[in-house]
Amino acid sequence: MRASRLLSILTTLQAKGRVTAPELADACEVSVRTIYRDIDALAASGVPVYADRGAEGGYRLLDGYRVRLNGLSQSEAGALFLAGLPGPAAALGLDAAMIAGQNKLLAALPANLRDDAGRMQERFYLDAPSWFGEAEEPKHLREIAGAVLRGTLIEIRYQSWHAQKQRRVAPLGLVLKGGSWYLAGQVGGSVRTYRIARVLDCTSLDIGFDRPADFDLAAYWQKATLRMEAEMHPNVAIVRLSPFGVKLLDALSSPYVRTRTQLDETADADGWRIARIPTGKTSWHAAAELLRLGPEAEVLEPAELRDKMIDLTRQMSARYEVPRRRRK
Repeated sequence: MRASRLLSILTTLQAKGRVTAPELADACEVSVRTIYRDIDALAASGVPVYADRGAEGGYRLLDGYRVRLNGLSQSEAGALFLAGLPGPAAALGLDAAMIAGQNKLLAALPANLRDDAGRMQERFYLDAPSWFGEAEEPKHLREIAGAVLRGTLIEIRYQSWHAQKQRRVAPLGLVLKGGSWYLAGQVGGSVRTYRIARVLDCTSLDIGFDRPADFDLAAYWQKATLRMEAEMHPNVAIVRLSPFGVKLLDALSSPYVRTRTQLDETADADGWRIARIPTGKTSWHAAAELLRLGPEAEVLEPAELRDKMIDLTRQMSARYEVPRRRRK
């Protein structure tokens, strides 16, 4: 275990440059005191590791020192090959580079690990789009990705829900979610999210920008998606659900709605239960979501939503009561 930890510390220092003892302790899941002993052991074995003092300090390797890529465990080798995503790589124009990189890694692995890596490729597959959806291939994805990597500004014409907008954007990062690509871009000091399929025109500018030092793409995306879900479901409906309606709600709801639905433990004589469900901004949006539950749900409150459900179901009933026209 210690040998594996020492190798992990060494490769972390090589990859990140300067790392503090608490950061290494978190990564290795040991105490800071243990990290101090490990650093002493590395130094004693001849590894040129140094400690920089002060608020900006930490441990680092001597400039130019490199560790050979070896000593991979079975799970580490498999994880590296499991990370290869051919669809997104092709969309970004990196499919050839990904294959070449995997081949180089495969050649560097010991013979006993090559078979394990091959089995991971053969037996695991990631299908990014959601069910009944297709992966988008936005026209300007590669150009935007290039600007993200170069750190240069772009001019885009964007189709929002309400109108077309012209924007000069500092592209900070790309996110692939459910088969759709999104851009986290800075405009006027604030970071916004753009769906790349809605970018109508894109022009790369030979103008660099200062990337915010504290910007974390993963953290931003988590907060942005949570905020968007909250904005899309600001209201609450009190709904009576049949036993099958409870199952439908669990199957058809988004994770945000599913985790925030409050379902009474007790049921009435017919087995129906009361649920408090996050719903859309307007009665129309809320009704559209709840109509998926069909006759297995009855809206009790608010009165406006109940009236909207009554109105829509009456219109639907009247539509289906009209005799179907004969085909000529």
